[in-house]
Amino acid sequence: MADRILSGHGSGGKLMNEMIGGLIRRVLGPESVQLDDSAVLSVGAGKIAFTTDTFTITPIEFPGGTIGSLAVNGTVNDLAVMGARPLYLSCALILEEGLETAVLERILISMRGAADRAGVSIVTGDTKVVERGKADKIFINTAGIGILERAVQRRPIVPGDAVIISGFIGDHGIAIMALRNDLSFSRGLVSDCAPMNRLVDKVLAAFPESVKFMRDPTRGGVASVLNEIVQGMDFGIGLAETSLPLRDEVKGVSGMLGIDPLYAANEGKVLMVVRGEEAGGIVDLMRSHPEGKDAAVIGTVSDTYPGRAYLETPTGGRRILPLLIEEQLPRIC
Repeated sequence: MADRILSGHGSGGKLMNEMIGGLIRRVLGPESVQLDDSAVLSVGAGKIAFTTDTFTITPIEFPGGTIGSLAVNGTVNDLAVMGARPLYLSCALILEEGLETAVLERILISMRGAADRAGVSIVTGDTKVVERGKADKIFINTAGIGILERAVQRRPIVPGDAVIISGFIGDHGIAIMALRNDLSFSRGLVSDCAPMNRLVDKVLAAFPESVKFMRDPTRGGVASVLNEIVQGMDFGIGLAETSLPLRDEVKGVSGMLGIDPLYAANEGKVLMVVRGEEAGGIVDLMRSHPEGKDAAVIGTVSDTYPGRAYLETPTGGRRILPLLIEEQLPRIC
């Protein structure tokens, strides 16, 4: 590990994974620190899922949301992809001296709206104020608790399984980058910031044995999640480029900025690995829900290129999708 912390250590890529696995777990205890979207804990005769996340996006207000709605939805989604029913959130605010009160109120209103939409309650919190210049207006930490009413959605993945995404890829990350770079042709592009718990619950109720893995592909995007799945495994995952749901605006901004949208953050999508024979039924079900109306099967699990994620191009070629060392998109969530 590097002698000093780099921006890439918060990227969701190789540097962050090395820091968590090589330093944080070693010091805090590998037997207790669970490397997943949420920790699964026994409480009495039942189980809960418990998660926490910190949000540092710039700008703090953007098309489709604010740092407040992002914090709520991100925490809800981390619980949902474990198969848990999100119930309660905490909210800790780190405010920079000089932040306009009206801005804070708008952010809190967006948090309340996102919580109501997801059906969760914000029940506790904390507030700190730091000197001007010591923060970027506002940082938010949220923690969440959900009830595990089903088995954790982590089952053995085998060749023939299918990869599903609940909608368009890269909307959040590319919308933020377009805003930062004042790209006027992308004015219609907005963040996909949204809760996934109701969509996930609908799928699990109808296909309780089919879903093998779920993740909300935030930092590092779809490609980074796939790399986590295949690491050290005897199978690979291939994506079909022609099947990827990408908005024209996302393609345009990505091409202009030299960004691969498969590594761009999503804040209102769920990626699933499911039984191949039931993938079509799951996609049809997703498309009947507002948050899954653009769902698609985007890839398959195979014994080709074990331990690798790769992209199959329209011309028949294959391109490896590596785990990035550092981040393409800083301060994105």
